[in-house]
Amino acid sequence: MNLAIICGSQQPNSQSLKVAKFLQNRLKEQSLSQQSSILDLGEQPLALWDPSIWSGDEQWQAVLKPIADQLKQADAFIIIAPEYHGMVPAALKNFFLMWGNGELAHKPALLVAVSAAVGGAYPIAELRMSSYKNNRISYMPEHLIIRNVGAVLNEELADEEDSKLRQRIDYSLALLAEYSKAYEGIRASGIVDLKTWRNGM
Repeated sequence: MNLAIICGSQQPNSQSLKVAKFLQNRLKEQSLSQQSSILDLGEQPLALWDPSIWSGDEQWQAVLKPIADQLKQADAFIIIAPEYHGMVPAALKNFFLMWGNGELAHKPALLVAVSAAVGGAYPIAELRMSSYKNNRISYMPEHLIIRNVGAVLNEELADEEDSKLRQRIDYSLALLAEYSKAYEGIRASGIVDLKTWRNGM
């Protein structure tokens, strides 16, 4: 499995990035992914979407093509969304507007929400409701919410809750790997037609 992790925090060196690196390491330790990469929107922010993307603007293409190539090569995704004021960060919502040429289409994704306290449910609901329509990313029914993120997934195991969270993470990553295998058949079937049906309803 070639996996791309999208870290949706707008802050450099964020707790979300800590989570991304933890997940990437667990994928490697469990031999679930032959290749993985992290796109950190805190370190590599994208300008706000505008209609010139549709007309093939050269400046946009120069920025987006390397990322598009990375996304096209991926078999599956992990989307990490910190909760800002009960919402998904603007940078992550903006990210989803960029991809309408099959880069994410019919590939499974694991949603991971991050909260400094006991929140995290709202970003999951928001992304499931509105982020997939035209890019066709396919969210697994399983998701993760990393609450009290500063206290968990650090070098030292914190407590029983941290231990349970790590077990849940391992389960979710193994499940994502199986979804990745299953979706290969869907994409290879020939039934996917993004030219005729470019946009979702």
